[in-house]
Amino acid sequence: MTKLPTTPAFDLAGKRALVTGASSGIGLGCAVALAEAGAHVVCAARRVEPLQNAVTAIKAAGLSAQASPLDQTDLEALAGVFSDPFDVVINSAGLARHAPAVETTPEDYDAVMNINLRSAYFLSAYAARALQDAGRAGSIIHISSQMGHVGGIERAVYCASKHALEGMVKSMAIEWGKSDIRINTICPTFIRTPLTKVTFDDPKRLAWIMDKIKLPRVGEVEDIMGAAVFLASDASAMVTGTSMLIDGGWTAG
Repeated sequence: MTKLPTTPAFDLAGKRALVTGASSGIGLGCAVALAEAGAHVVCAARRVEPLQNAVTAIKAAGLSAQASPLDQTDLEALAGVFSDPFDVVINSAGLARHAPAVETTPEDYDAVMNINLRSAYFLSAYAARALQDAGRAGSIIHISSQMGHVGGIERAVYCASKHALEGMVKSMAIEWGKSDIRINTICPTFIRTPLTKVTFDDPKRLAWIMDKIKLPRVGEVEDIMGAAVFLASDASAMVTGTSMLIDGGWTAG
């Protein structure tokens, strides 16, 4: 009798997860996805009222979640979140300030880099240190962007932050692999969320997006949720230091 291989589990029952930027959009989608897979999800975000509303809705669906208001650019507050280790960490907090490169202000540059790179760096380090101290494996996932692999008009600062994030993740994966701590990115194309409404409402920008995406539609939050569960679970146990592009073929050429 042929011995059949066993499909790795996507189940997250008994896992403790942190999702930042969880009050809306992709972060909220990731929080829901992990909770539906069985994890207890600590939802963190800077905006308190939307965060509480999101957690109330998750709990009303019979899922396990709690709110943890957090400005993750406050590194002291961020470090405090990791007093106990998380099995899964998804960082979905981010900022975009688009302008021609010659018009970028130092204030906009610092704001984007502070949230997209600096806080992401230390969130990763704090999460990994807590896991190492506990002798536990874990998965760290950053919501990056297709713009971490290509360039874009009026997106020099944003692209710089995401390209740097991609390199950071590769280096951290090398350092933490022996501790069985995995770190990866999810790189979406333009996803329809409240924050991207202005872009989608602009006919010229929408035409540019649809020209670049090879599939016949733009991205939805639901397109990210399966990838989040995959990278959080044992189904991706051999995946680290890489990026999952969910870009509708944008970067294919």
